[in-house]
Amino acid sequence: MTDPSDDDLVARAREGDGQAFAGLVERHHRPVFGLILRTLGNRARAEELTQEVFLRVYRGLKYFRGQAKLSTWIYRIAVNLCIEERAAQRPEVPLDLPEGWEGRPIDPGGVDQAFGAIELKDRLGKALARLTPRERMLVTGHYLRDVQYEALAEALGMPLGTVKTHLFRAKAKLRTLLEEEL
Repeated sequence: MTDPSDDDLVARAREGDGQAFAGLVERHHRPVFGLILRTLGNRARAEELTQEVFLRVYRGLKYFRGQAKLSTWIYRIAVNLCIEERAAQRPEVPLDLPEGWEGRPIDPGGVDQAFGAIELKDRLGKALARLTPRERMLVTGHYLRDVQYEALAEALGMPLGTVKTHLFRAKAKLRTLLEEEL
């Protein structure tokens, strides 16, 4: 048995099928949360905004015309929320511990790989924070969430060539920022 398509789930959700909408949320939650988390750098706020994205999806589902892929439409809602959030407040420095950190004892004579990973994540986070919101969304979407150029162009309402150019420049800027950190 195959999973129902987004179109099938949308049709069922429009008819009031709560399970169908839950299926849409389950299918799209992780990439939306990841995009928002990478863009804002605040896990708690990313959780709140992810809920807001799916609330807006639920409310707007009756207006979704299907001219774009559902994932592109949801991604656009997430992008708009991130833009609104960034405009409303100053960037925050994330203080979350890395995933998998359980307070393990440290071997003073061993190689501290966890510190290297934390340091790299910190450097990347700081460099990403210095990009403009649009640059950060492009880099995060394409390189960290595997969103294709075409989907980015459609979600941002930009020509495909412009997205590629902006992404190329953002990547070069990010590389420079990371080199400065060394």
